[in-house]
Amino acid sequence: MKIVFYGANAVSFLPGVSDLLTIPHKITSVPDAVDQIAQDALNAADVVVGVHFKSPVTARNAQLFQLPAAGYDQVAFDALPATCKVCNAFGHENAIAEYVMSALLSRHVPLATADAQLRAGAWNFWAGAGPTALRTELGAQSIGIIGHGHIGQAVADRAVAFGMAVHVANRSPVTDRRYTAVYGLDELNNMLGAVDIVVNTLPLTPSTVSLINGSAFAAMQRHCVFLNVGRGGVVDEDALYDALADETIGGAIIDTWYSYPTDASTPHRPATRRFEDLPNIVMTPHMSGWTNGTIARRQATIADNITRLAEGLPLINQLN
Repeated sequence: MKIVFYGANAVSFLPGVSDLLTIPHKITSVPDAVDQIAQDALNAADVVVGVHFKSPVTARNAQLFQLPAAGYDQVAFDALPATCKVCNAFGHENAIAEYVMSALLSRHVPLATADAQLRAGAWNFWAGAGPTALRTELGAQSIGIIGHGHIGQAVADRAVAFGMAVHVANRSPVTDRRYTAVYGLDELNNMLGAVDIVVNTLPLTPSTVSLINGSAFAAMQRHCVFLNVGRGGVVDEDALYDALADETIGGAIIDTWYSYPTDASTPHRPATRRFEDLPNIVMTPHMSGWTNGTIARRQATIADNITRLAEGLPLINQLN
């Protein structure tokens, strides 16, 4: 079969994929900016691997559009042939869960600050130095996780291991005796007011656009810390900015955004509002799931589905 990796993100997964295939296939790549040569390659492809696909780009012969990622909000299904199967890939949940726990731990265990102070001879965090040296513990906090998919479950597993009280809000019922409470998404505000930390893990769909809005932030406790490792558009940009600027909530850690660069080497602001001017937010450039392990696990999914397609077997993670 002819396999085309479309765009810079997809090309990140190309090295080593051929070694995972049971039989050899013709593998090429094309850039995000589609010229006539790239368009001809896409039209000839049996399999397209990419994170975005929209008209006027076409892939007339494609039998499979394989996302090397979980989110598919940048793929216009109707721009693909009607018989083309669309599949996504996960494998990022462990990395994202580690990011979440690291971000939260950094608020309770000030390693960098203690290191800098001790290098200057100051023992401010010395055990027995008095009340000002005392730290808080993450395990004493309660966490509310919005969404119980791959990411939500991985975060919950680690939160339970730390001894945290875990609350979950999800569209479908969740049964896990380890959790303190479970809510439907229609009861979301009830959960938001009951926890110290809120983590959004939801993808962007028509039903989740701006789900976290001004009402949601108003329901949170004033000391609450909000993390977004789901899609940026699930959180209303103005509502998030206002909640931080007005100190309606205690702070935020945001990894997924509203505007992305076409070239990572070019300076680009991630939002219309100036979040960078706020002191109570930690901003990271959509890095939470980007690890060697994520790449390897997604490569395995890509290769598995290519082999399944070639052998006429059911595909995994089919979306349509």
